[in-house]
Amino acid sequence: MASDTHVLDRPPEGANADWTIPQGWDAYSAEDHAIWDTLYARQMQLLPGRASDAFLRGLDALKLSESGIPDFEELSDRLEALTGWRVVAVPGLVPDDVFFTHMANRRFVAGNFIRRPDQLDYLQEPDVFHDVFGHVPMLADPVFADYLAAYGRGGLRALELGSLKQLARLYWYTVEFGLVQEADGLRIYGAGIVSSASETRFSLDDPSPNRIMLDLARVMRTDYRIDDFQQTYFVIPSFDELLRLTVETDFAPVYDSIRDERDIAVDEILPEDVVLTEGTQDYARSKL
Repeated sequence: MASDTHVLDRPPEGANADWTIPQGWDAYSAEDHAIWDTLYARQMQLLPGRASDAFLRGLDALKLSESGIPDFEELSDRLEALTGWRVVAVPGLVPDDVFFTHMANRRFVAGNFIRRPDQLDYLQEPDVFHDVFGHVPMLADPVFADYLAAYGRGGLRALELGSLKQLARLYWYTVEFGLVQEADGLRIYGAGIVSSASETRFSLDDPSPNRIMLDLARVMRTDYRIDDFQQTYFVIPSFDELLRLTVETDFAPVYDSIRDERDIAVDEILPEDVVLTEGTQDYARSKL
């Protein structure tokens, strides 16, 4: 999301009033395209049997297997025909109201730079691989596409209600680091997982993290890690249920009900949680 760090208060020079910029596809070097291809190939060795069916269908529908960094215009034309979304380039992080306005209008903001060869395993600021490979395939799914547009509308309302911190946690634990129950078991769909080779393995295979069924108020009270693997992952039963929960819930009373409640620690399990995996937290302890 837009609200963590280093956000300018006005569009930088060369950006449009809505903070969009040209992708500059012709400026990518052969090395840039090779980095994309390396990252893509590495993830595709891991994701079958781990990624959600919706994510894998989106990769195919959008032809992301084609070599090199996608051209946003061509990608957007394919995506818009499926769900009405387009991908627009922005110069890094943008203000929250800009972020939510684009999202509410089915425009997904993406960075246009690609990480360096020495950053294949970790990059703090999202690049074009995280944003496009990680996020955009899910936008080819009509249900998830509707969820993200509804989230954008909810974000604008959360700004008015002073509850952005709470809503941002829902984004983190669904759009970025969500798991979903499917017929063959748990699958990943969050962009922060599917774009990371190490967290792809960790989120499903490692005994360390908790895996808990998503409850809206509970998630909105839960802290998260921005610097390492998550200590808790939240699981949805389906994308239909995630959309239903979002569009049928008036979030204002939820915000009011949790406003004075304490934050929940990243590794904490509550008595009322529906726990699929109680993690050992060995990985987190090993980093202390």
